[in-house]
Amino acid sequence: MKTAGLPSPINQCQRDFHKLCELGGGPGGGPPRGKVQDLLDNAGKDLNHFAYEEVAEHFAQLPGRNPWHICFAIGLSWGHLAKFDITFTEAAVNVLEHWNGTDLHTACTFHLERGAEPIHFSLSGAYQLFQKVKLPEALPDNLKTLGRAQERWMTPILSPERPRYIGSWNATAMFMVALFAQPNLAATMVEPTPMLPPGGPIYGALKMLRKVNMLTRDPAGSELDDQAFEPGAIYENNALMQDLLRGRSGWSLLDVHSGLYTLGSRNHSLT
Repeated sequence: MKTAGLPSPINQCQRDFHKLCELGGGPGGGPPRGKVQDLLDNAGKDLNHFAYEEVAEHFAQLPGRNPWHICFAIGLSWGHLAKFDITFTEAAVNVLEHWNGTDLHTACTFHLERGAEPIHFSLSGAYQLFQKVKLPEALPDNLKTLGRAQERWMTPILSPERPRYIGSWNATAMFMVALFAQPNLAATMVEPTPMLPPGGPIYGALKMLRKVNMLTRDPAGSELDDQAFEPGAIYENNALMQDLLRGRSGWSLLDVHSGLYTLGSRNHSLT
């Protein structure tokens, strides 16, 4: 199968994917399903190795703080709204605990190319949500309870009063980070409970896989997932991730998600 229409590869995972597409041998002339699963598994586990370390490091440096606040702050960095730095994480946690201009200013200085506004309004929206939604004091150590916590978090997000910048990413990323804080629990995740972020590079990768006949339907939503909120896209794209998981043992939905992130990323730091 020709690779026309696919983005130019910028990392090794994408280069290997292009080679698989050129060789064909799978459904409709696309790449073999098993080899694409191998590729996603290896890329996902490589990325997750660093993610587990990053989360463990920040939790270790912020003992006794609200774990949900830490997870939300890390999610902002992983969503490329802020630099990943313990000073940012601590300032964001301080703001979410007690809203104040000093820590808000500090947090906003860690903005990336999109400026300080996404950080400001993401923290403002999260602060409002944390005032409304009661979450367990500790991160749940089983997937079902973690999924129920996500349902509570999403209830006000589904309302007409959804805070600005609380879109698909901020509705789901905090729970993804909670999984990275518990590697043994994350390894057991084979169903989308809790649901994982559906947009950005994930959407891009799913779109690529659809183009080469790896998926039977298009992903929902769009690559921009910070302000827009399409609840259906979260469910639809998590179902597609679960479909990619099937037929191969020894990996989790978090591995699939991170593999898709690497495949769909336009971030040159993943080269």
